[in-house]
Amino acid sequence: MTLPPDLAKRLRAIQESPSYRLAQEDVELLGEKDLRPLRLQLELLKPERVLLEQGVGSTIVVFGSARVTDVETAHARLAALQKTTTASAGADTRRELALARRRVEQARYYEQARRFAQLISCRFQKEERCDFVVVTGGGPGIMEAANRGAFEVGARSIGFNVNLPHEQEPNPYISPELAFRCHYFALRKMHFLLHARGLVAFPGGYGTLDELFEVLTLIQTRKMEPIPVVLVGRDFWRRTIDFDYLVDEGYIAPTDVDLFTCVDEAEEIMAALERFHAGRIPADVP
Repeated sequence: MTLPPDLAKRLRAIQESPSYRLAQEDVELLGEKDLRPLRLQLELLKPERVLLEQGVGSTIVVFGSARVTDVETAHARLAALQKTTTASAGADTRRELALARRRVEQARYYEQARRFAQLISCRFQKEERCDFVVVTGGGPGIMEAANRGAFEVGARSIGFNVNLPHEQEPNPYISPELAFRCHYFALRKMHFLLHARGLVAFPGGYGTLDELFEVLTLIQTRKMEPIPVVLVGRDFWRRTIDFDYLVDEGYIAPTDVDLFTCVDEAEEIMAALERFHAGRIPADVP
């Protein structure tokens, strides 16, 4: 039956109306303020369903600065600045040059994160299982290094990127089927820990410290089962946080400093994980 033009126009208006959309297809509806609980639930459920489908049994979380680069990039940046910096350079330029020198020194953390991911992935990712899978925040720096290390040995790794005011792209080394994007920091941190059997924290800023201390607090208050927490870079952590001072002042108990281990090398991280999990990790297959 052919409708008169006015009714045909009215029918099109009905079909194009936002109210006529299926609720599950209505992005504007999902974005409404009062539907935040639903968005939270979806962001919790989606990665968990994917990890289950992909057979991921357990993970090792790697935290660290997004600003650290690999050795080649750090040296190239320093060389470029040295080439263009004159003796009469201003304070900002001199500071930038000094920071570039620091980045060259800090590049060792990138290489240790990369090396650790290679070691842990080679040892525990077998055809018949997917354990101790490296998981990061999915961005650049230390996160990239860890995902890269797994990628370089043909292993899978996970990335939980997050929406930021200045868009942060995922690094290209995450396994595509295990790459996630989060809106809520709180749920992102929850996903880091749901399957975690260890946390490795490299030097970093506010984000790294926030994530590290949340884990230490959860273990200290017994809100989660203990996992090994390994801090990489003895000198950095000694200067950044005076744990002994916190003990002396009575803000933490002497036993609270036993919640973590400080190391410098990738092999030491592996040893710390092995000491903690002795007899309680999936049997290693040579």
